[in-house]
Amino acid sequence: MTPARGGGVGSAAIATFIAICMLVALGVWQVQRLHWKQAILADIDRAEASPPLPLSGVPPRFAKVVAEGVLRPGAALYGAFVRTAMDGSARMGADRMQVLDTAGGPVLVDMGWVPTEGGAPPVASGPARITGYARLAERPHWYSPEDSPGARVFYTLDPRAIGAALGAPAVAPFTLVALGKATDTPPIPAVELPRPPNNHLQYALTWFGLAGTLAVVFWVWVTKQRQGRK
Repeated sequence: MTPARGGGVGSAAIATFIAICMLVALGVWQVQRLHWKQAILADIDRAEASPPLPLSGVPPRFAKVVAEGVLRPGAALYGAFVRTAMDGSARMGADRMQVLDTAGGPVLVDMGWVPTEGGAPPVASGPARITGYARLAERPHWYSPEDSPGARVFYTLDPRAIGAALGAPAVAPFTLVALGKATDTPPIPAVELPRPPNNHLQYALTWFGLAGTLAVVFWVWVTKQRQGRK
């Protein structure tokens, strides 16, 4: 801050007070979001420790469900992911997508990661019981690669588009992501429910820290102003 004359200190005090109030408010908001996120993570922990719920309609986020039906033999690929195996080797691959015909209608299922080079395992079909969680449809971004429906290769997780390529345009508006145990045998499923990041405590401390720093800087500046007038 530069030296002020007349009402400069008062104006600076008002501006500093407003800024500190804003910073503290942001810190309080992050604390509230911290408690909200902790409640979500606790719900996820309970869902993982509990038996899966029967699939019905569109499952809520972070819920573990089970679906029974018949897997169709066709498959599509979604995404392009490098996976590191337990032995440390890395391979390029994608998620294998199949249609599961259930009593409530067809559902697109993410069966897990398969390699796109070196040979993928045969596509399983027939009666199946799949435990997993629902992942909502995505929209393409400006940087998303273009899908190839004819080749059944997709980079945007759009169940309707993928389902149409697999002969099931009326699939549910979500993808059932299969859950399973950690393995190196493809298709490799997800091993746990998704967990949103929880960095709100760090953000709260940052905002409170900035508020405290601003208060100290203002106090030092005022002290120097008073000393300069003596």
